[in-house]
Amino acid sequence: MGPPLWQQLQQVAAVLAAVRAGSSATPALEAVDPALRPGVQALVFQALRWLGRGEGLRRHLAKRTPPPAADALLCGALALGWDAARSPYEPFTLVDQAVEAAKRNPATRAQASFINACLRRFLRERDELVELTDHEPVAHWNHPRWWIERLRRDHPQAWQRILRADDTAAPLTLRINVRRTSVAQYLPALAAMDLPARRVAGSGLELGRARPVQQLPGFEAGEFSVQDAAAQLAAPLLLDGLAPTGGGVLRVLDACAAPGGKTAHLLEHAGPGRLALTALDVDPARCRRVDETLSRLGLAGEAQVRAADAARPAEWWDGQPFDAILLDAPCTASGIVRRHPDVRWLRRESDVEQLALQQAMLLAALWPLVRPGGRLLYCTCSVFRREGSEQIDAFLASNTDAQVLPSPGHLLPQGGPGRHAVADNALGEHDGFFYALLEKRRA
Repeated sequence: MGPPLWQQLQQVAAVLAAVRAGSSATPALEAVDPALRPGVQALVFQALRWLGRGEGLRRHLAKRTPPPAADALLCGALALGWDAARSPYEPFTLVDQAVEAAKRNPATRAQASFINACLRRFLRERDELVELTDHEPVAHWNHPRWWIERLRRDHPQAWQRILRADDTAAPLTLRINVRRTSVAQYLPALAAMDLPARRVAGSGLELGRARPVQQLPGFEAGEFSVQDAAAQLAAPLLLDGLAPTGGGVLRVLDACAAPGGKTAHLLEHAGPGRLALTALDVDPARCRRVDETLSRLGLAGEAQVRAADAARPAEWWDGQPFDAILLDAPCTASGIVRRHPDVRWLRRESDVEQLALQQAMLLAALWPLVRPGGRLLYCTCSVFRREGSEQIDAFLASNTDAQVLPSPGHLLPQGGPGRHAVADNALGEHDGFFYALLEKRRA
């Protein structure tokens, strides 16, 4: 028998309170008792996807906002139970256990009667209250108002589809390590576990049902990595058709490498001995994650991993130009909300411009390091044009030696309602991304 629901709801409220205070859900979930964590994470992700609705309902149920701990518990319960068809538990069970959670926590005990009254009223007036919040954009779309308005400007034909996709769970997508096995060899291992899978991208597999990765065959042996299908485009885009000057190996820089997924894919895609690869990250702890990733995949020692700021080449560059640079730039992560539903509630509108300035600074610092005829692949996991097409348009306007090679541009999230309209999409379901492949013209 699993842990009681009231105990899980207490932890859900604690994580929601942390997100509201400006912290990522990841460390908050890592602090949860391992015995509770899987169930709590599933509930937290669902609550975050519908938090706008939960907060909208609470505003109609209470004249004043309760203290933070009580408000997190109340809004979390409303987010989980507002739609009976989506609720993980029967509404009365959810209400009963939320009240029990309030009673058993010293931080919320004084508000237990208030929470009970609000939730019981919600059960009685559910249809009317939901209809009221249907007309409130934040509650209806479960994103901050500024985010909704930016998407409407950036993608006037697709903004609703993007928002709906954000509120669905992403599939588990693997990238097969072709240095260890192949898609054809790995598929029977999944079939033996009764796990259906669809081939996507070049060496990707989209699983029909998610499973803990440690339970999948070949994880410890490094036969696969978890990587979204859109992210798997980076290595082939950068490397395919590119030859080193004068023979030998390609000199490649992964400028913002952690946690190492694209670093590893560059090595896997190129094959043994084809790359002289430098992987940078400004944080030494994150560099250790790159090393761990490469080690598990059998690629240890094939890249020089350095803790350094890519925007300050004078501190780490040896003066020899690169054939290719991958700039997976820091961004709002607005394209990966399906996998990280806390992102929408953590970001502020001012973050977009601050990150765009950082992206422009990185582009300006790294472009001189590319040899004539070489390439720089700029990518972000963002659907905002300020971090994608507008960023590259500004770069091209001030760098006449740069030209754009065929590349996807903005890839919008595919998944959830309406995904069958793109059933022939070779990438299957995928996150939102932007890619621009730049080539430096020869003199």
